[in-house]
Amino acid sequence: MLELASETDRETLFMVADLHTLTTPYKKETLKESIRDVIIDFLAVGLDPDKSILFIQSMVPEHLELAYLFSTVTTVGKMQHLPTFKDKVKQFPEHVTMALLNYPVLMAADILIYKADLVPVGIDQEPHLEVAREIARRMNQDYGTDFPEPKRFATSGEYVPSLTGEGKMSKTVEGSYINLTDSLEEIKSKIARIPTDSGQGSQISGGVKTLMEFVGLFEGKEKRNEFENQYRDKGLRYGEIKSELSEAIFKELEPIQKRRAELEKDTEYVDRVIQEGAEKARTVARQTVAEVQEKMGMA
Repeated sequence: MLELASETDRETLFMVADLHTLTTPYKKETLKESIRDVIIDFLAVGLDPDKSILFIQSMVPEHLELAYLFSTVTTVGKMQHLPTFKDKVKQFPEHVTMALLNYPVLMAADILIYKADLVPVGIDQEPHLEVAREIARRMNQDYGTDFPEPKRFATSGEYVPSLTGEGKMSKTVEGSYINLTDSLEEIKSKIARIPTDSGQGSQISGGVKTLMEFVGLFEGKEKRNEFENQYRDKGLRYGEIKSELSEAIFKELEPIQKRRAELEKDTEYVDRVIQEGAEKARTVARQTVAEVQEKMGMA
């Protein structure tokens, strides 16, 4: 995110997707605080609200309005066959809602309302981006709109593996993630639980592969290659590797946590960032919705 925001020729928007949170079970008692926490995280890692638009999704209701208009050119069958929808149905069989089914349509609105052509998401979101492209094509064809067909913009950190050894890190999967606010001891405890094997073999997979990916991200590719070669040769001692990795992760997070502590006290500044971000986003969003309404014969 920092790298994208530093490119002066690219306009960037970073959104807290609170409406998407409602598609799966959540804690309403802590939702408001969690939303604000993400904005504070954005600021703590170094995003500049003067250079990028930082905003909360629900504070720009035009997203929902455009999503409804998009739903008029989207079939139920298409949504039901998306692999991400099927996965969530398995994960939350008692919570298969219309909001969950319409998730990709709202995501398309999140992107196209700003006429974004590049979206920095992981490969697992490619099916959703294809939905956005299909909606853009259909709207352009049927109503003469000028939506771009957004492409996935791959980044070095596009896929962060789950600590469980399966899938990607996700706040909806307990035990799979590290918080930006975690202490060194909490990080050590979580890293220690990454499943491993005997420490030696010819094929690296599962939790060991996850461990090596984290080593590469936080300690460098050379260190990862060194450990992978040891795995295939004389073997690894995971205790030492996990402890060293935990220290490296915390070293990256510590300055963010210090900045975060300062921001939590400066409530007036955070409130201003949230309000101004919403106003900037709505200025663009209103214009797009007005254009679509006119093209569809509503205005």
